[in-house]
Amino acid sequence: MDNILFIINPVAGGGRTKEIIPLIKETMEKHEKDYQIMLTSRPKEAINIAEDNAHKFKTVVAVGGDGTINEVAKGLINENKGTSLGIIPGGTGNDLSRSLNIPSNPKEALEILVKGNKKNIDVGLINDHYFLNIASVGLDAEVVINTEKVKKKVKGKTAYVIGLFNTLFRFRNKEVILEIDGKTCKKDIMLIAVGNGKYYGGGMKVVPMASVDDGHFHMCLIKNVGKLKILFLFPSIFRGKHTKYKKYVEVHKAKNIKIKTEKELYLNLDGEVFPIKNEAFFTIVDYKLNIICD
Repeated sequence: MDNILFIINPVAGGGRTKEIIPLIKETMEKHEKDYQIMLTSRPKEAINIAEDNAHKFKTVVAVGGDGTINEVAKGLINENKGTSLGIIPGGTGNDLSRSLNIPSNPKEALEILVKGNKKNIDVGLINDHYFLNIASVGLDAEVVINTEKVKKKVKGKTAYVIGLFNTLFRFRNKEVILEIDGKTCKKDIMLIAVGNGKYYGGGMKVVPMASVDDGHFHMCLIKNVGKLKILFLFPSIFRGKHTKYKKYVEVHKAKNIKIKTEKELYLNLDGEVFPIKNEAFFTIVDYKLNIICD
């Protein structure tokens, strides 16, 4: 890890990532590392920066939230130069870093970066979008949309809670056709979460059995549950204990998952929402991403 590029999203975490810059400089100079810092100025720019610099650096570090990490990873995957990905969590969720045991404290995360322990992790693909952590359809995708509206007035986890309850009282369950490694079934669902990592939504352990390097997705399906019952079930998701409620929750392990729908659904992909009109096809690509973690 002789030369390192830090790609910083300066608006992540309410602007807290900019405060990490002096710490990055101090740590890199202390360990006599050759490094460079670049700041993004618009959405998706981190993809281009990572692509343009993958051949120049042995390690490219995403400094920001899950969205920034996803963008930097896409750039490295597109170039396929074997460049390692580093992570300094700086967003509000930091869910992928939890699955990788990367501390939210930037000083501790930088120490892990300097140690340089590496791991090859799986890369998911849904239609034409790469993802590293969790992709889901149903309730939570609509929660993300509504939470973004709330964030204009309220920040942090409070915004998520408000967005959740606003969505919950308006939400209607979705009818989908599921194909799991070739086996087809029809389901009436509230939520499907397909995980490479375990966590989303700022620490909810929605797919507790997931492993980032086992070559499989792990899927949590929450069935047609009444709204009062989902309120009862919801707290258990933070602890990863919801899977014991087998009347309402199914879990599956698969390499390929297809979700078909006649109505438009929304896909929550590492915190970014996309519309799905007909079909979402989840698969694990052959490429493994080299990542620095504990």
